[in-house]
Amino acid sequence: MNRRLLLILLFAFVVASLFTWLVIHQVRAGAAASRPMASTRVVAAAKDIPLGAVITPADLTTVAMGGTPPQGAILKEDDAVNRGVISEIYQGEPILESRLAGPGSGGGLAPTIPKGMRACAVRVDEVVGVAGFVIAGTHVDVLASGSPPNAPPNLGVQTETLLQDIQVLSAGTDIQKDATGKPLQVQVVNLLVTPDQAETLSLAANSLKIQLVLRNPLDTQIAKVPPTAMQNIFSAGAPPPPVAAAPRRTAGGARKPAPESYSIIVSNGSKTTEEKYAIPGGQH
Repeated sequence: MNRRLLLILLFAFVVASLFTWLVIHQVRAGAAASRPMASTRVVAAAKDIPLGAVITPADLTTVAMGGTPPQGAILKEDDAVNRGVISEIYQGEPILESRLAGPGSGGGLAPTIPKGMRACAVRVDEVVGVAGFVIAGTHVDVLASGSPPNAPPNLGVQTETLLQDIQVLSAGTDIQKDATGKPLQVQVVNLLVTPDQAETLSLAANSLKIQLVLRNPLDTQIAKVPPTAMQNIFSAGAPPPPVAAAPRRTAGGARKPAPESYSIIVSNGSKTTEEKYAIPGGQH
């Protein structure tokens, strides 16, 4: 056989083998893509479930999720029924263990309190509640005003910042955020505090006037604020007391008075002269 023909046949065989491999690879990839992915049915919210609500069967549905379900996903509806919601769940969202209170905890405010923290109630009015805008989820500073014990009589009323960057758990009976941003008039605000802060706040609420100061929740800086007294407010704009001018002094010290003197006129013919003599000690 001709050597040139043999080389042509060998090259054609290699090209045919390469194209055959490519076709087989594409067919297998298409078959794998068309194959349905394994899915898992997880429990999800059939409607929006608010914070503090207790889940009922009517609140639940199931959805299919491809691949591995999220960590903590609930697979059986019985595992979610009669459990309190500690973080608002939206319709169609899978229900996770981290969004629910423990079994038997019930609903309401108590399950939303983190471990080691306390909910301390503070009685407020329209002014103290920052005109109704202190709602669940906002952050406030707590100010106390009153007369300190053993304070000087002229000090007057004093105001001090007791707590800073405190989260509001609930406003009145409402423990949900106001989506419309409208003011909510309430009589009691529950603040999320530590046990030590709860003691301080309870003591101040019984003997002092409490004022809540609304702050940006993204501002977590703790400022060093000194107490302010009534005396400081009124003395801040008073003019400073006048300072008496120091007496001027000459370079040579105090000037001595000129000594007293006497004159003697001497006439000698047509010539007249006058001689002045100082009196010793300034005396005649």
